[in-house]
Amino acid sequence: MAEQPTFRSRDALSNTASTTLQTTAFGAIVAGVQNTLRKQNVGAMGILTRSGGIIALYAGAGAAYQFTLDATSNLRQKDDCYSEALAGFVAGCGVGIARRSLPFMLGAGACFSTVLTAYRYTGGIWGIGDIRIQVDDDGEVERREELKKLRRRPLSETIEQLGEGRGIYAPGHEERRRQRLLAKYGIDVNAAQEAA
Repeated sequence: MAEQPTFRSRDALSNTASTTLQTTAFGAIVAGVQNTLRKQNVGAMGILTRSGGIIALYAGAGAAYQFTLDATSNLRQKDDCYSEALAGFVAGCGVGIARRSLPFMLGAGACFSTVLTAYRYTGGIWGIGDIRIQVDDDGEVERREELKKLRRRPLSETIEQLGEGRGIYAPGHEERRRQRLLAKYGIDVNAAQEAA
């Protein structure tokens, strides 16, 4: 049996606040588009007065999804599709509440749950897997550093190909620079530094 990765608990409140802010902004964009497409002129405040419910719907669905996802993952000590399914169902039910219909609410919950679980299970649209950044416990950082050292070119080869300058200097660069200044301009940098 494959060893399960170590679960790291999530900060549910911080993640929920961040997700709520993002979905509220997206809801405001949708409300703004709806406001501009109205036939009657409702003014700039029409985003809040006429389409404010859309903003609240997006904010509520995003908050319900993220909080449920983090809370169930923390309680179960696992980050898998079941947490995603429950979070999708709660968010879908939140969307369905706006229609004031129990069948629509349960249907929206089932729809959201199915889509989000399938998305999570298959690894996203292109199947590239979970994009979340995970902290590494089993020495992945050390392994990558060793691989970098194996592929690292010697400084002499880099200087040979690129030349000196732009922050890349070979050992003895200062002495060679002093010799070039003395030969070309007749300035002795050592004597100038001692005089200062």
